Amino acid sequence: MDDTTGATAPGRLVMLTTSHRVAPGQLSWPAWQTLRDADLVVCPDPDHPQLPYLREAGIRVDESAPGGRELVDATAGGRTVVYVAPSGGADPAVTDELARLGGSGRVAMPDLELLPGSYDLPGARLLDLVQVMEQIRAECPWSSLRTHEELAKYGIEEMYELVEAIEEGDRTALREELGDVLLQVVFHAAIAEGDPEEPFGIDDVAAGLVTKLVHRHPHIYGDEVAETPEQVQANWIRLKGVEKARESVTDGIPPASPALALAAKLSGRARGAGLPLPATPSAPRYDDEAVLGEHLLAEAAAAQAAGIDPEAALRHAARRYRAVIRAAEAARPGGPETADARETR
Repeated sequence: MDDTTGATAPGRLVMLTTSHRVAPGQLSWPAWQTLRDADLVVCPDPDHPQLPYLREAGIRVDESAPGGRELVDATAGGRTVVYVAPSGGADPAVTDELARLGGSGRVAMPDLELLPGSYDLPGARLLDLVQVMEQIRAECPWSSLRTHEELAKYGIEEMYELVEAIEEGDRTALREELGDVLLQVVFHAAIAEGDPEEPFGIDDVAAGLVTKLVHRHPHIYGDEVAETPEQVQANWIRLKGVEKARESVTDGIPPASPALALAAKLSGRARGAGLPLPATPSAPRYDDEAVLGEHLLAEAAAAQAAGIDPEAALRHAARRYRAVIRAAEAARPGGPETADARETR
């Protein structure tokens, strides 16, 4: 046997990848073990966020940019070489060269291993979204000038498009429209962060939402019991009423809602609170959605033919009904009762 065989025996080449969405220094235990045991650690990116933490841990890093053949040669003699891939991912030129060498059959290749040093957690790509939005807001001539008021109409449009995707069962469109709705949230948060008097950012929005969700799910994060969807809803409404300190069942119903949604929400709140319902004309009861839809369609067509905007007509009627509800609440003994408390009865 050739005495030089041991000196030239291929070793181990570890391609260590990390996620820029995880705090630097937060590496997996196998990654730290491999880095400590390696004969050579190489990183082609002098600005890699992990480098200060590797040095602090006493790991010597060769800041160079070797090619695939140089990495293979460095493993000769059974050595372990760790290649810390650039923060943006492995260099295609290096991986392509390693693939060519391995496929040639003429080079004794080391054991190749891909070792993720850190993994993206669920929601990690949201960090990318925030970063991209910040850059766009800072550098785009159009986006940098937008206000909450100017974007409001887009939020409404995107929600309608989302509803359409849901109703049509289009999964591809659903994913896209959810992204468009999320864009509105991130965009508004970026605008709010620049407010000179009352700034807040996307983290403040998320923190408020987390607090709300935890508070309104006491059956998960507290001692209350809710074994049915109805009990969960009752808890939600009760806690929401306490948070909002509402005095009327009509509070929290946006008057600018689409007319049909506004009318349905008002009547639903009134029914739950035992307040007067709209007068019911002599018309058949509609127990079938299709029949009711045809009736509403016919009414809208008749209104249009008469030169009346059915949306505006219903909205005005709903607002008059809103005044009737509030008057009925005020006339009750003791005055208005907390609206959401009544809804739980």
